[in-house]
Amino acid sequence: MINAKSEVAIRQHLTLVALGKAPADRALSVGHLLDVATRTWLDDQDIIIKGDRIAYVGPAGSYTGEVGQREDRPDLWAIPGLGEIHKHIESSHLTPEWEAALVLPRGNTWTCEASHEFSNVNGAKTVEFWMTARQHGSPLKIFPLPGSAVPPTAYEHGGGYLGHDEQAGFMSESLMVAGLDEVMDWPAVWDATNGSHKRLWGMIEATFAQRGVVEGHAAGIRDLPGINAFAAAGLASDHEAWTAEEFWDKLRHGLFMELRVHSMPDVLKGLLERGLEDWSQIAFATDDRSASETLQKGATDYNVRTAIEAGLKPEIAIQCVTINPARHMRLTPWVGSIAPGRFADIVLLSDVRSFAIAEVWADGRQVSKGKTYIEPVPTIAWPQWATDTVKTGGALTAEDFAIPAEPGRDSMTAAVIRPFHWADDFLIYDLPVRDGQVQRDESRNITKFAIVDRFSDKKSVSKMFWIGTGPKTPDCAVASSLGHDKHNIWCAGSSDEAMAMAVNALRDINGGWALVRDNKVVATVRYEVAGLMSCRSAEDLDADMQNLYEEAKAIEWMYEPTFSPRWSPGFPERLSFATLTCSPWRWVLVAPGPLAPQGFVNVQTGKTHSVVW
Repeated sequence: MINAKSEVAIRQHLTLVALGKAPADRALSVGHLLDVATRTWLDDQDIIIKGDRIAYVGPAGSYTGEVGQREDRPDLWAIPGLGEIHKHIESSHLTPEWEAALVLPRGNTWTCEASHEFSNVNGAKTVEFWMTARQHGSPLKIFPLPGSAVPPTAYEHGGGYLGHDEQAGFMSESLMVAGLDEVMDWPAVWDATNGSHKRLWGMIEATFAQRGVVEGHAAGIRDLPGINAFAAAGLASDHEAWTAEEFWDKLRHGLFMELRVHSMPDVLKGLLERGLEDWSQIAFATDDRSASETLQKGATDYNVRTAIEAGLKPEIAIQCVTINPARHMRLTPWVGSIAPGRFADIVLLSDVRSFAIAEVWADGRQVSKGKTYIEPVPTIAWPQWATDTVKTGGALTAEDFAIPAEPGRDSMTAAVIRPFHWADDFLIYDLPVRDGQVQRDESRNITKFAIVDRFSDKKSVSKMFWIGTGPKTPDCAVASSLGHDKHNIWCAGSSDEAMAMAVNALRDINGGWALVRDNKVVATVRYEVAGLMSCRSAEDLDADMQNLYEEAKAIEWMYEPTFSPRWSPGFPERLSFATLTCSPWRWVLVAPGPLAPQGFVNVQTGKTHSVVW
């Protein structure tokens, strides 16, 4: 962990090494080195290393001090270790030490961790959690940004509360805490009557007080007054722009723009057509990427290759994952360039245009060859506060998922929403009543969806009817403890019995995924750390996920093609994001609470409504 006192001691010694008055540990000689500050390639360079830092960079043979070990890479091209400006490591579903083993061979040596996920599970332990792997020797540098949305809205609870005092403590705990994670609750920013207004501005104030960065999330904010207000609030960035026009408008109004790969080709094409010359206000962001997808496509390296294929010069693309994010996050003393004082994190390419990685160095030593991680992964016994996070108050039964009808009714009117329901109004359907309970209607693709409170240790379940998602096959259910951003358990099922069985299976494995078919648990994937991550290799986790997908093929899944480009047929894995409550969501289902007793609430207005009447 970086603190001012230890940093001074390190810098004092590096000064002597740079002057040749104290010995260096090793010299790495490279054929070519990219100076990202000037976007120029330098030939035949020596990188002089002391401990985990760079002490000196210059032409081969120019360093006059003593060197313990020399390594020569005359045919390789050296660039700085790649940085993630906005990433939820939890979305890889690997604990940080195993995340490091996955992404370091792919060039990613430092990450600004957007801790919305873990913070919502155990807010008080945010910084301690993200520092643990590094303290055990992991070479991946994690710069945590505690979650601004803890809770995500005033209508959610459990897992911790972060406000001014908590953020002030985090910011003073370590120089590695870079700021405040994406401010997503836009209504709470501008509306002083919103229940989260005071808490959120308290966190912003605490971040400003220590010159931290307040990251933004401007999804759906495309109008000129909205963009101006967003920037005026001090929210420094956005990663939610989907088109070149939106990206350009936000860039012109002072926002640092973080470009995700799914919209990268179209956005880059538009920026190049507009003749953009200064790319210093742009970085590439992974945001969310699972271990399975990373194994298939890559990590930060995939983002760079996609940009180069879209027509961006390789040197600019490299700046967008090195010096640009480091500048924005005010981390240039430590990362972002191959320069004295920085961590000795170096990516060695065999070919620049194809971005082929031959080796990665981190903390002054080689940690990978090709895609193979060659370091031992630290053994970490994660404590109970990280592993005992699924507390449902005991085993649930079918009755916990039932929606009672009014006596004597043979039908009830129901509020219905769809995945990614961004409309101002919910849908209304008449649904049949049988045995005193309101029933699903599979003929119209209407099934039941529930949120189970996993923090209060009480049997607290909200439930309603959703359309176009979940299993159509009888006696099936899927449940997960991964439910952005509060990360309560969500469950969709074609019978109440199957839903109870799926949630109980999650309780038994401390979170993850559970799939029920024919009232039998046929697949589970454990996320035993925070209900979000697993302490194992990416390959092992991927094997379990592939088994889940395979078992899910035997189930017919509901689908409505007109819903959203974010939705696709088959296993509804993206339901984990359909539980979001930030802008542009309106009507959502959250765990029952004082402000939303049935859990059905419009997070833009605070209005609640019965799920049936």
